[in-house]
Amino acid sequence: MAIEKVKEYLRAFGRAGDVLEFDQSCATVELAARAVGVLEQRIAKTLSFQDGEGALLVVCAGDARLDNKKFKAEFGFKARMLSPEDALRHTGHAVGGVCPFALPEGVAVYLDASLRRFDTVFPSCGASNSAIQLTCDELEEYSRARKWVDVCKDWA
Repeated sequence: MAIEKVKEYLRAFGRAGDVLEFDQSCATVELAARAVGVLEQRIAKTLSFQDGEGALLVVCAGDARLDNKKFKAEFGFKARMLSPEDALRHTGHAVGGVCPFALPEGVAVYLDASLRRFDTVFPSCGASNSAIQLTCDELEEYSRARKWVDVCKDWA
């Protein structure tokens, strides 16, 4: 299971025991916020895009929406979301549990500026009923993010 891979991955940071698992689904921002008990904005959703033959991930706040013009300006190509099958194949995580941890080699992770307004955020951990509370600095370190970007709208 992907969640076990993520726990093993987070063990290197001393955080495997901090993965939260819920009886209910966290597959959407709304469901995750309800399960965790926080505002939807604090859910760090991971969006997966086609990047040539591979995948590119953008982690953004739960209330942020992708701005296609900003995305194209940042990455040089039009945003195309991965299908559920391709998301699983490229990231090792099923839709609803896609996260920026324990990824195959070559999957690039970017963090969107929409997250920086929070002290802590809650990304998924590889399963549709999981999350972990992290600071933005921890998220940057653990995800091995390439850089912070500004590719979303409707959150400010």
